[in-house]
Amino acid sequence: MSQSVPLFSHRPYWAARFGVAPVLPMSREEMDQLGWDSCDIIIVTGDAYVDHPSFGMALIGRLLEAQGFRVGIIAQPDWQDPESFRQLGQPNLFFGITAGNMDSMVNRYTADRRIRSDDAYTPDGAAGKRPDRSVIVYAQRAREAYKGVPIIIGGIEASLRRIAHFDYWSDKVRRSVLPDAKADLLIYGNAERAVVEVAHRLAAGEKISNIRDIRGTAFMRQEMPEGWSELDSTHLDQPGPRTAHPNPYQSDPGCEKAVTFTPHQRPRELNRSQTVVRLPSYDQVVEDDVLYAHASRVFHLETNPGNARALVQRHGKRDVWLNPPPIPLSTEELDQVYELPYTRAPHPAYGEARNPAWEMIRFSVNIMRGCFGGCTFCSITEHEGRIIQSRSEDSIVREVETIRDQVPGFTGNISDLGGPTANMYRLACKDKKIESACRRLSCVYPGICTNLGTDHRPLLKLYRRTRALPGIKRVFIASGLRYDLALRSPDYIRELVTHHVGGYLKIAPEHTESDPLSKMMKPGIEIYDRFKKLFDKYSNEAGKEQYLIPYFIAAHPGTSDRDMLNLALWLKQNGFRPDQVQAFLPTPLAIASAMYHTGRDPLKKVARESRRINVVRGLKQRRLHKAFLRYHDPKNWPLLRETLAAMGRSDLIGNGKKHLVPTWQPGRSGDASSPPKSRRSNHSQSSFSAVKKQSKNRRKNIPSARRRKK
Repeated sequence: MSQSVPLFSHRPYWAARFGVAPVLPMSREEMDQLGWDSCDIIIVTGDAYVDHPSFGMALIGRLLEAQGFRVGIIAQPDWQDPESFRQLGQPNLFFGITAGNMDSMVNRYTADRRIRSDDAYTPDGAAGKRPDRSVIVYAQRAREAYKGVPIIIGGIEASLRRIAHFDYWSDKVRRSVLPDAKADLLIYGNAERAVVEVAHRLAAGEKISNIRDIRGTAFMRQEMPEGWSELDSTHLDQPGPRTAHPNPYQSDPGCEKAVTFTPHQRPRELNRSQTVVRLPSYDQVVEDDVLYAHASRVFHLETNPGNARALVQRHGKRDVWLNPPPIPLSTEELDQVYELPYTRAPHPAYGEARNPAWEMIRFSVNIMRGCFGGCTFCSITEHEGRIIQSRSEDSIVREVETIRDQVPGFTGNISDLGGPTANMYRLACKDKKIESACRRLSCVYPGICTNLGTDHRPLLKLYRRTRALPGIKRVFIASGLRYDLALRSPDYIRELVTHHVGGYLKIAPEHTESDPLSKMMKPGIEIYDRFKKLFDKYSNEAGKEQYLIPYFIAAHPGTSDRDMLNLALWLKQNGFRPDQVQAFLPTPLAIASAMYHTGRDPLKKVARESRRINVVRGLKQRRLHKAFLRYHDPKNWPLLRETLAAMGRSDLIGNGKKHLVPTWQPGRSGDASSPPKSRRSNHSQSSFSAVKKQSKNRRKNIPSARRRKK
């Protein structure tokens, strides 16, 4: 692998003489105004172009501009017309293809596979502005537009589809996106290091077919390179009776291209830096769910940049080769990336059109990236990695001041100071050697690792400094809170509750029952209860009426109907009536998606004799699990009554407080089936009405002077 060098240490490309563009151009007219005759790099994206570091095309575009390259943007092109990909002319170096900030299938379809009616990343939220599997389609049209130009794919869609993967929307295992897109190179994860190095090497005249040594990249390969050893993944984690797999590089026993590994060679004898782990082939994982689950397990065990080996997977007559993950950015590098000259607004070409995604984040600040939580249903780890990369306090404060001074419509409130999680800022392993050797999938499950630093004081200092800035009224924390970590710092909880909660704090226990929680790698509900006690205590001390809003997932692998019933009873007992509920959505590469597809548990060694786990597949059962979460909705009562009777729990059907659903069904006024008026009005209460009612008891303990002040 090539050695990582500081991100901004490269000599700028000659086009740096053109200076910084007010906004990256989306038309030839803008290029003319900048004095450009061509673009060096053109980024094609499925999102509308917003020049803000929370949008991938802007961050990568401005980073490449800082390296001296002329970067153009083709946003949401007509994917049926190659002419749309010629609007900026032919790029001198390469096309960069991304679906946008979301996987295009997640963006376009619900968990029930219904097409969404809007798209937050499109002007005015209009739907239908991007194709299914956008990376493949855009790459093919770009190739048609200019046949000889290198195609590099990246972004979250390419990251999550870099090897053979289960595709929920087609309900089958699909090939890696790399051969389907016919791209020259795939950059996965946080792309800064890789894309900068690729750009400079192409600019120096190197052919893209020779660029095979950059971390965080994937490509197609015909043969094993000289000096490399191959290790079959089934030697690392044997899934069952071992079968002899043919050597894909050996047509006969005397072939000179045979790899160096033999079954008698111990893995520890191999040079790790030049060892590639062979995953079961695409054809094998299509046919064998045990091998699919095994491949998922091995893949996730090879994601630590400190010890990950290269991976290879056969697709037809060629291999998809994945180099080890990229080295995380340092604090100084991350600061520089986030302080590039973004306008922090949509491109002027959109005029007065609304951009819902931008409106949601325009007054927020990203303070870190990555997550070591390892939740099996989440894609953050597969894309951003487990090692936390944090910005400096000074850089974050400068961005808050920029928002205050330059962003139109700012009223003094920072909407969020966070990232993938609210409270992993500057948290890391206490020992870099241990961190680089670690193979755990999570630092906080089944318990918080003893080697993990959990000091929240740097985050407390950041909170206090930002809210003390002139012109800043409130700093809210809206990112997902890891409350098991927060329990390690009661001072953090007090600070959060006293100053940074806007009435409601959303957290995600996800479930109450041990079986589904163990498949999610989430802590038990007793951890939520401990956090809630402190939340209520500090809210009371601050004289504030505030509420925890817990999120739960329906239909996650490992969940039974009885688990969902117990969750519904917990919700009713605690006075929660969720308005919106989340059904499990299998995203490519996630461990939980492997569970969903195979019925196997990749969190443990996958063996053919292993006990299968319960999987909620059919639409009817998925709707039932959602109905349990919305037990209070009359539309769900017939289904719940039928299910409760079948489960032998008819005792939960009735009109008393101990019952889950009533015997009556709402009808027109005067119908015999209608309840008394008082009861009917009770069921029309808001989702949080019971929570508010319970809170009155807590408010009695608030000093009267504080209540009047509030």
